[in-house]
Amino acid sequence: MALLGHVYLVDDDHDIRLHLGNVLLQLGYGVSVYSSAIEFLNTAIKTSPSTLLLDMRMPLMSGLELQNTLVERTWEIPVIYMSGESHTQEIIDAMKGGAVDFLWKPFSQTQLVDAIEKSLTLDAERSATKKRLTKVNELYQSLSRKEQQIFSLMLLGHGNKSIAAVTGVMPDTVKKHRAQVLEKMQVASLADLLALCKDFVSPNQ
Repeated sequence: MALLGHVYLVDDDHDIRLHLGNVLLQLGYGVSVYSSAIEFLNTAIKTSPSTLLLDMRMPLMSGLELQNTLVERTWEIPVIYMSGESHTQEIIDAMKGGAVDFLWKPFSQTQLVDAIEKSLTLDAERSATKKRLTKVNELYQSLSRKEQQIFSLMLLGHGNKSIAAVTGVMPDTVKKHRAQVLEKMQVASLADLLALCKDFVSPNQ
């Protein structure tokens, strides 16, 4: 059976780790279990799609401290908090830090699965976007300097005459450069280029 995604479970309570770990495995998720935030930081291996099911209050390093450390290390993983008792400010700080959900113990299996599925979908989308932008940047680097300039103007919606006026290049030559840009960016049309390059910021901008 193919795994649905990976869940990192961090809780200092042995019984909770054992119970939730078994439930998640039976549901078809990949599971890694940690007794502390420090153990997670020292041993966890990145994978995607994944989510972090995290206890709020733990000794040595709290859930919030772990979340902040992950931000510092640029590990952008969706976090689901679990807690039996938390102050309002802790919840606010968690959500400000990008937490996806907050589950009050005891929570139902439906609540757990809903939160996990939402988080895994988010992580898969983030991973796909990152891969797409990495590909775009690699293709962009294959363009000549003039093609990079025309590429940027194409993304801004400029037509051949407008690009010619901005660059000082003859319209017929602009047309050839545009064709080269599309070919090197591995797309068939301007619409495809715009879709591929959504949210892309060129190094020259």
